[in-house]
Amino acid sequence: MPHDQSERLHALDAVRALALLLGIVLHASMAFLPGPQIWVTQDIAAAPGFSLAFLVPHIFRLTLFFFIAGYFGRMAIGKRGFGGFLGDRAKRIALPLVVFWGPLFAGITAAFIWGFLKANGGVVPEGTPPPPPLELATLPLTHLWFLYLLILFYIPAALLHLIARLAGRMTGLPNRLDQMLALALRTPLGLVLLAAPIGLWFWFSPAWYAWFGIPTPDTGFVPNTGALIAYGVAFGAGWMVQGQSGLLQAWRRWWPVNIALALAATGYCVHKLGLTPDFIPATAGNGKASLAAAYALASWAWTLGITGMALQFWSGHSKVRRYIADSSYWLYLMHLPLVMALQVVLSDLAWPGPVKFALVLAITLIVLLGSYQLLVRYSWLGAWLNGRRARPGAAKPSPATVLQPTQP
Repeated sequence: MPHDQSERLHALDAVRALALLLGIVLHASMAFLPGPQIWVTQDIAAAPGFSLAFLVPHIFRLTLFFFIAGYFGRMAIGKRGFGGFLGDRAKRIALPLVVFWGPLFAGITAAFIWGFLKANGGVVPEGTPPPPPLELATLPLTHLWFLYLLILFYIPAALLHLIARLAGRMTGLPNRLDQMLALALRTPLGLVLLAAPIGLWFWFSPAWYAWFGIPTPDTGFVPNTGALIAYGVAFGAGWMVQGQSGLLQAWRRWWPVNIALALAATGYCVHKLGLTPDFIPATAGNGKASLAAAYALASWAWTLGITGMALQFWSGHSKVRRYIADSSYWLYLMHLPLVMALQVVLSDLAWPGPVKFALVLAITLIVLLGSYQLLVRYSWLGAWLNGRRARPGAAKPSPATVLQPTQP
């Protein structure tokens, strides 16, 4: 059954929310990873099983997020025009980065200090080096780096879109290129084409720490090449797909195949990488090429499979999914200091690890959903971040307003 534009938005909004919420799961798992401590604290119940909650989402969640961001980005520029699009992105993406970075960085820093002092009996050991100075090259963007990367993608995408529209009126070439690319992506070859750029980077990079996948560009204002390639391709693919709705329907039909391939490739990656974080770069003599190919294919197979599955099962309206989608941006923006503080509180309690992991997630979601409902959903904060929303019983906005893609 064909899906109209509004139905597709229900599904893709849910996919975007899933990508953001998986980030909370991933960060909650980091205190429970075995091996050397890499986070604010290491729980006494750390065990290899928790590594799956980090490894598996990290393979695909941000590729999935930037793919959906590109899709909604092109939709927004089509509705708002060039100037309106840039103004809207400045308001909803750039301004939250500027406004929230300071308070969130302070909360994250406080959690790190608390965890450090707790691990050392409340005192700073002699010889502890001072923290590095904050400079443009070393500034920690924290988990808000995704907003900065979105800004870097939106500006050239908007300019290229403007140029393409002008060129299309004169030659029609951009439309023909769009159609040619769509034809290639409609086949199984499309998965290989999408995965190839980051797979080749993995293979040729001498410092690819394979256990951690695509390196996170969370420090400084010059993102690493791997992240630019991986997420730039995802954003560009989403932007292009928005103009070729038939592609989504093709992926909708192929979702079981893509999910099966994702599971197989992910299983191979987990087998090769193991469940303990590895800080040694992958080397050619240790199956690097096959691991690079499997990781890249898993990333895109999950992205296409989840998108297709959402179109198959989540295209209808659901109040619960709608609420989760609306709240997910706020939840992800605000979650990290709270997650870290809870991890420090629970780190030395002799409780089962799964119970503590579940508590970190449950308390975080309850607190942040409560704050969203009370402080954000119908307030100026909600109007700023997500667009204005009428309270129950008030005059309802038009369907076009309800479906406006105002989040990243």
